Amino acid sequence: MTAMVRDEIVARAKEIRLIVMDVDGTLTDGAMYYSPQGEALKRFSTRDGMGVTLAHRAGLRTAIITSEVSDIVVERAQKLKIVEVMLGSHDKTAALQTLTSRLSVPLHAVAYIGDDVNDLHVMQRCGLSACPSDAVAAIRNVAMVTCSAAGGNGAVREFIELILTSQGHPITIPEQW
Repeated sequence: MTAMVRDEIVARAKEIRLIVMDVDGTLTDGAMYYSPQGEALKRFSTRDGMGVTLAHRAGLRTAIITSEVSDIVVERAQKLKIVEVMLGSHDKTAALQTLTSRLSVPLHAVAYIGDDVNDLHVMQRCGLSACPSDAVAAIRNVAMVTCSAAGGNGAVREFIELILTSQGHPITIPEQW
């Protein structure tokens, strides 16, 4: 835990109903791989994916807001059953406002995790904010939680587990699910 004392973070985490994630540098390691045909590839962590599954099993909603327009993101979101996906967002605060209004979720009940300066303003409006360990300094300075894991390497899972444990949810699933 950084910036805030643990008790305050846990109190805020207890109120979370919606977890919003950036993609590049948060759900991925930020690298983009291009084939000779120009096809871009992104690497996602299965541990972060299980974190999203655990959040859904606990009754929390999840969403993606990204400035990229990417079929890869759409495919990953579908696999993880993330229904709320906002692509091409160059004003993430406006996108969040649209999302929370449509879902009737107050900003204090929103958790956001991002890694770069285009996440700064939206992070300052949420009830709980986090960043991967390798986020840029400006984001580490405003994040309420700086994860020990890097982007694309479990930071989202770590943040989700913090929220779930604060809310008293187990970090497990049944043998057959």
